[in-house]
Amino acid sequence: MLTVDLNGDIGESFGVYKIGNDRLLMKEVTSVNIACGYHAGDHNTMAQTVKLAAEQGLEIGAHPGYQDLIGFGRRSIQTTPEDIYHMIVYQVSALKGFCQLFHVPLKHVKPHGALYNEAAINRGVADAIAQAVVDCDSSLILYGLAGSELIAAGRAKNLKVANEVFADRTYQDNGTLTPRHFGERAIIHDEEVAVAQVLTILKGNRVQSIDGNWVSMEADTVCIHGDNEQAVQLGRRLRYVLEQEGITVSPLSNKS
Repeated sequence: MLTVDLNGDIGESFGVYKIGNDRLLMKEVTSVNIACGYHAGDHNTMAQTVKLAAEQGLEIGAHPGYQDLIGFGRRSIQTTPEDIYHMIVYQVSALKGFCQLFHVPLKHVKPHGALYNEAAINRGVADAIAQAVVDCDSSLILYGLAGSELIAAGRAKNLKVANEVFADRTYQDNGTLTPRHFGERAIIHDEEVAVAQVLTILKGNRVQSIDGNWVSMEADTVCIHGDNEQAVQLGRRLRYVLEQEGITVSPLSNKS
């Protein structure tokens, strides 16, 4: 029987600026990745989001990114592996503190945005992130782009890893996400197309690239971006279709 985790990026509001409908999206996913204050979020938002996720019984992960509030963490920053290591330790530890406050475990770490994409292809960046996760808590699961350098780095350091795929993003021939500067070619807006892509990955272990080629891919978890205006509707539709197809939607801790 096929089993998959549905994860949502949440907690991305900042002060008076509100992004996403976290409360509703939480009803459709089994795990959440909470922004840690660098690309989005702040201490109040982190506390409120952890509390809400705990009340919903969701598995909680840290979502650390580059220190880039104005660019939402989607701009690449040239820096050192040591700097990346420290920024991950800082952000993961901050969210872990709020988890301790509300008596829930931190379960995983998933880098955000440009940092995530860089770690997918740059082994030095991937190693820095993986080492930071090990040193924070070696029991944490490392989420990374399916088949990427980040997955390889996590495995090399004996971390449990989760191959992540995306419902609302397109892929290139090398299995990486189509960069957002490609505009509309990078994003899937049609709900049925997004759902069909996920089903193809889960059942066929492959995805069709924007150039029409088939790329091998496996999935442990599917991401729904919380800042997407259609996030809640997509999450609801995706979960319904998966269950109708006999695919169990469940957090990774339930997967043998």
